[in-house]
Amino acid sequence: MTVVFEKLIKVLSLEQDLKCENRAVIGGLDRFLQLWRENAMRETHSAAEQVAVNEVFTLLQPYGSFSPEERAQAIEAALARMSQTQAADAAPQEAVGAPAADTGADQAESPQEPPAEPQPDPFPLNVSVESVRGISQTYSARLRSLGVEMVEDLLYLFPHRYDDFSSLKRINQLEYGQEVTIVATIWETHSRRTRSGMAMVQSILTDGTGMIQATWFNQPYLEKQLRPGREIVVSGQVDEFLGRLTFSSPFWEPLQKELVHTGRLVPIYPLTEGIKQRWLRRTMMNALNEWGERFEDPLPTSLRLERNLLDAKTSIWQMHFPESKEMLERARHRLCFEEFLLIQLGVLRQRQSWQAQPGQPLAVNKELLAAMLKSLPFSLTNAQQRCLEDILLDLQQSHPMSRLLQGDVGSGKTVVTVLAMLMAVANGAQAAIMAPTEILAEQHYRTITKLLATVLETAGNSAALQELVQRTRVRLLTGSVPGAEKQEIYAELADGTANLVVGTHALIQEGVSFANLALAVVDEQHRFGVEQRAALRQKSYNPHMLVMSATPIPRTLALTIYGDLDVSVIDEMPPHRQQVITRWLYPRERERAYAFVKGQLEQGRQAFVICPLVEESDKTDTKAATSEYERLQKEVFPSYKLGLLHGRMKGSEKEEVMTAFERGDFHILVSTSVVEVGIDVPNATITLVEGANRFGLAQLHQFRGRVGRGAFQSYCILLSDSPSPEG
Repeated sequence: MTVVFEKLIKVLSLEQDLKCENRAVIGGLDRFLQLWRENAMRETHSAAEQVAVNEVFTLLQPYGSFSPEERAQAIEAALARMSQTQAADAAPQEAVGAPAADTGADQAESPQEPPAEPQPDPFPLNVSVESVRGISQTYSARLRSLGVEMVEDLLYLFPHRYDDFSSLKRINQLEYGQEVTIVATIWETHSRRTRSGMAMVQSILTDGTGMIQATWFNQPYLEKQLRPGREIVVSGQVDEFLGRLTFSSPFWEPLQKELVHTGRLVPIYPLTEGIKQRWLRRTMMNALNEWGERFEDPLPTSLRLERNLLDAKTSIWQMHFPESKEMLERARHRLCFEEFLLIQLGVLRQRQSWQAQPGQPLAVNKELLAAMLKSLPFSLTNAQQRCLEDILLDLQQSHPMSRLLQGDVGSGKTVVTVLAMLMAVANGAQAAIMAPTEILAEQHYRTITKLLATVLETAGNSAALQELVQRTRVRLLTGSVPGAEKQEIYAELADGTANLVVGTHALIQEGVSFANLALAVVDEQHRFGVEQRAALRQKSYNPHMLVMSATPIPRTLALTIYGDLDVSVIDEMPPHRQQVITRWLYPRERERAYAFVKGQLEQGRQAFVICPLVEESDKTDTKAATSEYERLQKEVFPSYKLGLLHGRMKGSEKEEVMTAFERGDFHILVSTSVVEVGIDVPNATITLVEGANRFGLAQLHQFRGRVGRGAFQSYCILLSDSPSPEG
């Protein structure tokens, strides 16, 4: 086997010395390789040897169409493969030539143990990406910046889009602006320098129906590759120059059985410095050819047949090199299904693990509950009653509750939560609610204290309810609480004196401990990470967990993403709540929006104007709250009083501005997203959002929820920076 490779190794070494200019043999390396493989296949006798010859040949083909950098990489890979084969050949020869040890007659006659069966690799794709043909240490280092270290990482590096070069046409059918592919023969090729000194290579292509010129810039080596008489495939957009149709820097490759860069839906991958599309496509094809058969499909055949899903191997292939748009969509559907299924299985496992833990069952005093409901200044909606029953039923179980309470802004989630928290206090335990911002935490604190005061006044003949409210000590714990008061709250939580606490992330700090936390509530749960929610849960021995969200979540998505949670939905608004009318306007319609705001102000109402930024930036034209506040006050609403609110203000300053707006001192509050939660002004009837395309849907939903909280019809106006479909 060593002899087979000796001549090729000499030729490749010479080619390296000649800087990979394809001059090591007369006529170029492609022709030499064809002859070498034919001779090598005649001289080899085993299947393993023939595989090695074919692999080396494949590594170097088509050498003539490679760039100098690609040629160097191909030679390096081929030499490494031949060196590996020679080392394997040498090992058994040394063993045969070694003198046999005298082991004795008894040992010679004893039966030999059968060779151990090879164990399957449990992670067939969990090997270094350098195992893929053509990836050197240099390219491996570059791929790491794309998050690719293992073969599996590479195969899951999917294209972010595709160029459709599947439309194959004749030259006489071409039209300006088309994305097409042609198969043509090179008529002639020449190169020259532009006035700026740039190398330019031009070829005249023909397919028997006509001729077209193709031009490439800064690739002088193409002159030798695009030799007359060669058949190639060209894909690109048809341009026009001096009235003639042309190609400018199109993709091309030799006419061969399997096209990679042309004549198909061509993948466009995310790149990094030192990696080009052509190299990455060819490398991905190598990886799929070498490793694609080793995919283990996690989905059982019966499930795939039932759901009409592609198998894993086909899906990965079609994501990289799709046969058609239909197959690409089927592959994407299959992989999305698998991803969601694995997520759901994971969260269901978390659910089982959590429910297997022993919890603290809380008794529900029905007479006390009835007195609570009777003392409220309003009646619960049917949806609120249903969700409260779900929560109270969970609290009575011997395993901890894990439930999501979802409801629109203003649907009454807070009162349902307060009733559940009071039931925990009635059992001699503690309850805590954690909010993502100080503004929202302060609002919850005010809401709870006002509600308790109202309940105490209307408790009537229920001595048990009066006693419960009187011994409920509510504390507010945020980052702005002074040090002395904070230490006092810590002590009260530790000894159980404070049995209902409202706070922010300050609740999960190391210094906070509870005497007996039985119910932990997380509001706006999507604003917290998994570890933060877990930190609150770990403040006690398996407390009941209730998380709340005002973001509309389709039930199917909730079951998938929040499969570890039971879901209760308040799908009914209180009778006094208005349906907020939402309108999207073009930037040119801003004056129309201002006129509508003035109309609301004239009726005695108030308005929010929300901007994406605090201050102006040189990098964007996005509206900023500070400059917009000054402009609106001077130019648009000079006869009205405006307030300014943003996250860089001190806590006391923000509180002062919000209190003034609630009193009606300001007609318009210009703010950033700091008002996303925690503002409750019944007289505010209009929210105008600047740069609405720069906010997420959940944020826009919250902004809209700032209005419609009173008896007046309310509106939300969205102004976009961009009139594009995406905007």
